[in-house]
Amino acid sequence: MEAIKLQRKYPQFSQEEVMGLVSKFRDMDIDGKGSITKQEAITALSSGSKPEGTYDSVRMTLKEVQVDSSGKIELDDYVDLIAKLRQGNNKTAGKVISSPSTGKSRVMVQGSNSNIQHGILPDELSAFTTHINGVLAGDPDIGKRLPLPTDNFQIFDEARDGLILCKLINDSVPDTIDERVLNKPSAKNRFKPINNFQMTENNNIVISSSKAIGCSIVNVGASDIIDGREHLILGLIWQIIRRGLLSKIDIKIHPELYRLLDEGETLDEFLRLPPDQILLRWFNYHLKAANWNRRYVFLKLSKVHIYIFVYLESCLLYAKFNRVSNFSKDICDSENYTVLLNQLMPDYCSRAPLQQPNLEHRAEDVLQNAEKIGCRKFLTSKSIVAGNPKLNLAFVANLFNTYPGLEALEESERPVIEDFDAEGEREARVFTLWLNSLNVQPGVYNLFEDLKDGTIILQAFDKVIPGCVTWRRVSRPKEDQELSRFKCVENTNYAVELGQANRMTLVGVQGADIVDGTKTLVLGLVWQLMRKSVFATLASLSKGNREITDSDMIRWANDRVRAAGKKTSMRSFKDPSLREGIFYLDLLDAIKPGYVDYSLVYHGKDNEECTMNNKLAISIARKAGALIYVVPEDLVEVRPRLGLTFIAALMALAP
Repeated sequence: MEAIKLQRKYPQFSQEEVMGLVSKFRDMDIDGKGSITKQEAITALSSGSKPEGTYDSVRMTLKEVQVDSSGKIELDDYVDLIAKLRQGNNKTAGKVISSPSTGKSRVMVQGSNSNIQHGILPDELSAFTTHINGVLAGDPDIGKRLPLPTDNFQIFDEARDGLILCKLINDSVPDTIDERVLNKPSAKNRFKPINNFQMTENNNIVISSSKAIGCSIVNVGASDIIDGREHLILGLIWQIIRRGLLSKIDIKIHPELYRLLDEGETLDEFLRLPPDQILLRWFNYHLKAANWNRRYVFLKLSKVHIYIFVYLESCLLYAKFNRVSNFSKDICDSENYTVLLNQLMPDYCSRAPLQQPNLEHRAEDVLQNAEKIGCRKFLTSKSIVAGNPKLNLAFVANLFNTYPGLEALEESERPVIEDFDAEGEREARVFTLWLNSLNVQPGVYNLFEDLKDGTIILQAFDKVIPGCVTWRRVSRPKEDQELSRFKCVENTNYAVELGQANRMTLVGVQGADIVDGTKTLVLGLVWQLMRKSVFATLASLSKGNREITDSDMIRWANDRVRAAGKKTSMRSFKDPSLREGIFYLDLLDAIKPGYVDYSLVYHGKDNEECTMNNKLAISIARKAGALIYVVPEDLVEVRPRLGLTFIAALMALAP
């Protein structure tokens, strides 16, 4: 009867064909529930001796099938999918399209509506998938899914449940996520996917944790990951990988970076540089050490890749051309790469590639040199010649992490480096993340340096108190120029004026203090603005839009915990018992009953147990959808301001 109905609905199939399709579907429907997963359908129809289409064409066509809210494929959906595939729908899905204007090849994917398309670079997709295959191989939870194909979109389907992304975050920044809170397939049926609600919880952790490690996440939510939005997921993957690659470019890990200081430059000035700029400094340091004086450059004459050598007579000119100032055009001819590898590992990497006139062949020679020292990652010869900035940055960062090639410092040479655990630095980290969450432009990297001209703090004021800034009073720097000190002080004085007008306590704070980067005063200003933002959010959620105070928050937290039958409590945000993390866990369980598995909770007897409890609390809060910027150490050390932000995030989460 079922086959007869299907043949009437899809007359293009013969009765015999319909019977065959029904039989194949039932073979896949192992548990007999009348449905299969999307992944099972895609895999079945894109593999075997007679596939209905490529992985990407089946995947794209499936989006046109009206599947119910469960997301499962029923028999009718399965036949509809095959009918659409045989009509030739999406035959070009996943095909690489070359742009005559840019010379770059892209795979086009659908955006949020039919009028928008986004391009994905195949080299980036392949490089990032290869990286994931390498760093997550053997993982007990997802290792059996790997390796993923590098030439199709399967990575976006595998990322839907959040597990691969959570694991990637922990690879880039270890211990960011307590993996005990992740939703995983049951041990009995590891290939049965988790449900949509569990996927949402995992992806809440992905989004919040990505923001907490400094990724810029704008207009990306858990639903975008579950829906397999290719361009958004690939962008997120890149940011996570980038964060991990650049995390070791740190003078505390590599004191020998001190050797990269320019003449007359102070250590404080050097440390203001973002990691990618330090990486370029490192690249140029080795080129200089190699006495590399290139007297010519490549100039592209036309769209058909005709190049000429331009000989530079002037020493001043060629010195400028010799310096690498970006991760694209300055290294696309592979000469600087050749010299860098030779300088780092001369016994394995010769300068022979310099004799190769063909750019793509020379790039391949460079990569073969890199392979000899175990550093052939991210790049292809084509992506070098194309000057792909992401992949070049990743390649150079991996090279630095493997072979920094800097002479160790003598004890007498070691610079005085302040410990990161100073309270100001810990708070600065949280405030930086918060400012970036407001999408201020440009993004904040060094809090004390980047707030000096006043434009970012004024943007933050306008986000927190919409319309409060009269922008005609604000001086803005022109492109590639800085404001004069006078203009900076004008802007920061205006910021202080706005703070005072909005009942912030800013006694003794002047604009010049912000321009001078006086840490305690900068932290005080940003904290009061963040606090105002937090309290405004909480007030909007309260009855009657009543202003919330610290005492209100403490009373609320204690009442919720007591009502849930728990015995813990807090006296203030300085309460030393908070370090154990048990009160936070009790509060979370009161807000989301059953969320806390108390078999995972320690007594908090020592620092390690307290850290584990607070790590668990942070991950559970993120799983529930809270945006948390603190790290476990902030809560263990009972930093009042940061503890307040954690309680506030839970308060905003509560029904």
